[in-house]
Amino acid sequence: MAPWPEVEKPETNNYIGDSSKQNQNMTGKEGENHKGNVASLGNKGEIQPAFSTIALIDETRPEEDDPWALPELQDTGVKWSELDRKGKIIRVLYGIGKFIMLLGLLYLFVCSLDVLSSAFQLVGGKAAGDIFKDDSVLSNPVAGLVIGVLVTVMVQSSSTSSSIIVSMVSSTLLTVQSAIPIIMGANIGTSVTNTIVALMQAGDRNEFRRAFAGATIHDFFNWLAVFALLPIEVISGYLYHLTNAIVESFHLESGEDAPELLKVITDPFTKLIIELDKSVINAIATNDESAKNKSLVKIWCETKTNVTLQNVTIPPSENCTSSDLCWTDGNRTWTLKNITETENISKCRHLFADANLPDLAIGLILLALSLLVLCSCLVMIVKLLNSVLKGQVASVIKKTINTDFPFPFTWLAGYLAMLAGAGMTFVVQSSSVFTSAITPLVGIGVISIERSYPLTLGANIGTTTTAILAALASPGSTLKYSLQIALCHFFFNISGIILFYPLPFTRLPIRMCKTLGNVTAKYRWFAIFYLLVCFFLLPLFVFGLSLAGWPVLLGVCLPLFVLFIAVIVINIMQKRRPHSLPEKLQNWDFLPIWLHSLEPWDNIIMSSLSFCGKHCCGFCKCCKVNAEEEGAKDKQLKTMEVYENTIAMADEERGGRRASAAACVEKTGTNNTAL
Repeated sequence: MAPWPEVEKPETNNYIGDSSKQNQNMTGKEGENHKGNVASLGNKGEIQPAFSTIALIDETRPEEDDPWALPELQDTGVKWSELDRKGKIIRVLYGIGKFIMLLGLLYLFVCSLDVLSSAFQLVGGKAAGDIFKDDSVLSNPVAGLVIGVLVTVMVQSSSTSSSIIVSMVSSTLLTVQSAIPIIMGANIGTSVTNTIVALMQAGDRNEFRRAFAGATIHDFFNWLAVFALLPIEVISGYLYHLTNAIVESFHLESGEDAPELLKVITDPFTKLIIELDKSVINAIATNDESAKNKSLVKIWCETKTNVTLQNVTIPPSENCTSSDLCWTDGNRTWTLKNITETENISKCRHLFADANLPDLAIGLILLALSLLVLCSCLVMIVKLLNSVLKGQVASVIKKTINTDFPFPFTWLAGYLAMLAGAGMTFVVQSSSVFTSAITPLVGIGVISIERSYPLTLGANIGTTTTAILAALASPGSTLKYSLQIALCHFFFNISGIILFYPLPFTRLPIRMCKTLGNVTAKYRWFAIFYLLVCFFLLPLFVFGLSLAGWPVLLGVCLPLFVLFIAVIVINIMQKRRPHSLPEKLQNWDFLPIWLHSLEPWDNIIMSSLSFCGKHCCGFCKCCKVNAEEEGAKDKQLKTMEVYENTIAMADEERGGRRASAAACVEKTGTNNTAL
């Protein structure tokens, strides 16, 4: 036997309790000898051989891993230096093929987002236009805020909702002051896309934790900016006065069309699938009754407008266009008027140009197809990135994106990331596309949460610069209003960045999204609950109260808001200064468990899903696999045993074989006796 190792600080009591488990695998005589050894070892300051390896493992065991630490993307393949010439050529070709495939998947991903936006407009575009009709509701800033959220979620495009607002302002149906809260709401609604994209990474808990936090950091920034700046705007109107002074100080003239960068590449493909007439939504919002029966699907892509002078009948009481060009024929009065007629020349070439389907049916078809393509592209992009971003390539990219500058220029890295996010968003002309593209990178650990925050803030700025360029290309009648609204959007985001980025302790969205990420990693159904509440149920609830008037809205929302703030403050004090609270408020145990824990809700939801899985899809292959996995978990696994040397292992194996052989002989003898 090898000598027993000496330890500096023996803790034999930690292992005495476990010795009974080990002794169950020994014979009675061996067990007695072993117990004697343990007692003697305790006197000598030594530990028994069967547990010394466990002790060494426990002493050197690292602390629990940080779930937010970026994983090491290690390359498990053959090293480049170990490949022959043929292997190197094949690897280079594989790399080029993966890069081309990645570009193709990114192209399909962006196109699917465009089609998804069109699908949402077909499903809810007319309803979104109808929402803007009630002037009394729009004058309420809280109602305007939730209307902006709902409309942008319904049409999946902040640029579309902004164009509706510009049309209403230029038609004097809405003032610029009333439009500012709607713009704030549109800023919130545009962040729903990357939150939906994050749901596609729910398969792996750690990836989902990072991806969902990286997506919702956009939501938290927008909500916090609104909570801070909307009351200031209502009281002082600083955004209106600032942008009005800027617009009035320049002599503005309508310029050329805004540049289209990414649209030049994606439009040829997306226009083969669907093409919309977005002027219909604007017409509905501006109370044009003739637009209600029009379809959003564009049928004729090339038209010609003719203006002709024709004889028309007019009521006798109506003034003639000219006394010389007006005459009466019996009971009818005739005059000459310029009549504008639209001549259809060529039809559009998209898939639904000749389909006799309502807008809702086409929208639902496109919604299902675009979500399918979006999910498939995202899954394959993540797999490709996992296979490409390994070893030195991954380390270089991670260091480039996440590394800070040396002191005293550490603060500069975040602002450069913000500038990069603004530039990339300007190129793709959509903050949703950019934030949705970086969400899987956050999930697999290439971009940290701390770095994704300035990138997202830059995306917020980038999308407003695109809106400013589009406003400068507006016709003269709407140029002033469209530019002022675009500038309001720009300065709103700048104000939010000033409040929630420069100082580290003001970066509340990072801490909030990490808390939500931990919750959704443990209870993955909570992600869907969050999505429904923040972007649908809560705005609809507030909108319904706003229809009842100011007294009802304040009477219901104000107590709920005060309760919400009080719960947050008590939670913070429970973690940091619990002794400053009354004894009853130092924890939430005095409440029913379902009011302060998600565990009961999780049990209900999981049992419901399990019931549905057994009774609804019991014959599916996936359900059978899950049942087999559950059955495998129920089986009791044999405990591993640790030995100091191989002699003890060999002795036990020989003893086991002898015991089994003796049992077989005894059984055979018994059978022979019976015969």
